Amino acid sequence: MTQQLGTLARAAAVGVVLTRLAHAARTRPVVSTGELTVRSISVVIPARNEAARIAPLLEAVVGAQGVGEVIVVDDESNDGTAALARRAGAHVIDAGRLPPGWAGKAWALQRGVEVASGDWVVALDADTRPSPELPAAVVDRAAADETDFLTVAGRFDGSSAGARWLHAAMLTTLVYRFGPPGQGELPPVARTLANGQCMAFRRDTFLAAGGFQSVRGAVVEDVALARYLAAAGRRVDFLDASELLTVVQYDSFAETWRGWGRSIGLPGVEPVRRQAFDAVVLALTLPLPALRLVFGGADSIDLIAVAARLGTLVGTRSAFARHDLAYWTSPLADVIAVAAVVKSSLTRRTTWSGRHYRTSRSGAR
Repeated sequence: MTQQLGTLARAAAVGVVLTRLAHAARTRPVVSTGELTVRSISVVIPARNEAARIAPLLEAVVGAQGVGEVIVVDDESNDGTAALARRAGAHVIDAGRLPPGWAGKAWALQRGVEVASGDWVVALDADTRPSPELPAAVVDRAAADETDFLTVAGRFDGSSAGARWLHAAMLTTLVYRFGPPGQGELPPVARTLANGQCMAFRRDTFLAAGGFQSVRGAVVEDVALARYLAAAGRRVDFLDASELLTVVQYDSFAETWRGWGRSIGLPGVEPVRRQAFDAVVLALTLPLPALRLVFGGADSIDLIAVAARLGTLVGTRSAFARHDLAYWTSPLADVIAVAAVVKSSLTRRTTWSGRHYRTSRSGAR
C-alpha cells in the first residue's frame, strides 16, 4: 500500500511539472530592438555600496536612446557609490534614513520614482549589464502590449564555476514551479512571477496605484508588487529579454547559496501551503528520479521525469551566457537547489545588505 501511494505521488508530481513546462511550447516573442519609438524615460537605480559593480550599467544607460535621466538613489553607501555615479553623468539623490516598516530596496525605488520626470520609469539593479537599447525596447514593448507593469528576464554570467553550477539548478526550481517567462497566456494572480532586476512602468499610473507603498516591507518586493497590481486589475507581464540584458551572478557557490537562497522560496509572498506543495513536487521530480535511476529501481515515471529535466536543461540555455561543464552538470546540484527552496521557505528572518528583516508580510525592522 505504501509503495502504491508513493508511486501515485510521484506520478502526480510529474504530471504537475509537465503541465507547467507545457507553457514553454507556446511563448510570446522576446523583448528585442526594432524601430524604437523615442519616449521620455527615467532610469532609476537603487544602490547601496555598489561602487564595485555599477560603472558598466551607468556607461550603458547614461545618454541611451529615449533616456532623459538616470537617477541613482544612494541608500546610505559608504564606498563612494554616489561620487562614482555623479562622475558617470547620473543624477544622484540620497535615499535618506530608512522609515520604519520599509525594506531598503523598496524605499530607494520609491524615492527614485517620486523624483523622476520621465513619463516612463525603467528600474535596474546595479548588477545588470544592459545594452543601451534595453530601456527603450522594454518601454516600447510595454506600451505596445498595454502592460502596466513589465519585468524581464536576462541571461546570467559569472566567473565562478561553482556559482554557475548551483545557479542553473536554482533557476530550474523556478521554471518547475512557475513555467518560463513569456508564457502564451498570462498566469493567474497567485502564480504571477516577476524579476525586479529590470522593471518598466508608466510613472503616473504606477504612483496612482500606490507605488512601492503597497509592498514596502516585502523582502521579495518584485513578486509581491506584481501580484498586488495583478490583483488590482492591472496588466502585469514577465518576458524574456536575454538578447538585451545580462546579469552578473554571485562570485562563488557560497554567495549563490546565501544570496539567491534568501529569496528563492518567495518568503512572505507565497502562502505556506503552496510553498510546502511545491517543495514536495520539486523533491519528487528533480533529485529523486535521478537517484532512483542511478541506484536502481527506476520506473517509467522516473524516466519521464529525467527526460523532462534534460529537456529543461536544453531549454534554459538562453538564460546563461556560458554553456560549459558547470552548466551541463547542474542537474547534479538539484538536491542542493531544492534544499535552498525549502530553507528559504522556512526562513522568518534574514539579513540583506546589512539590514535585518522579517520575511513575513509585515516586513522590515
